Amino acid sequence: MTEYGFEIIDTLIIDIKPAAKVKKSMNEINAAQRLRVAANDKAESEKILVVKAAEAEAESKYLSGCGIARQRKAIVEGLRDSVLEFAEDVDGASPKDVMDLVLVTQYFDTLKDLGISANNNTVFIPGASSNINNDDISNKFALGMMQGKAANC
Repeated sequence: MTEYGFEIIDTLIIDIKPAAKVKKSMNEINAAQRLRVAANDKAESEKILVVKAAEAEAESKYLSGCGIARQRKAIVEGLRDSVLEFAEDVDGASPKDVMDLVLVTQYFDTLKDLGISANNNTVFIPGASSNINNDDISNKFALGMMQGKAANC
């Protein structure tokens, strides 16, 4: 246009009508970009859910551990008080005698609790030797199984 004396500096294009093929490919490009962003967002939200669930489980286990520690502390304090009180009230009883009595009582309570259940599969293996080997354990286990079967005839 300069040969006619006109110079075009800028042009305003208001209505672009590309070919149908070009429109389709542009729409596919935009859709793919949106799908990529959506997939990233979904993965990030799933990651957050997994992290939060792990944090909640860790906190739950921590609090459970604190509760168990307090329970054990209370049991020990109660046993200590009972042992000292029993040893004071009963002439000739030492704290060791009292602890032996408590252990025997707990042993019988455990046996009672095991005996209450009809579907119990507990095997008692006798023995307290310090020189236990695998053959000894196997023999004691087999003996315990046979005794258990004989008792359930």
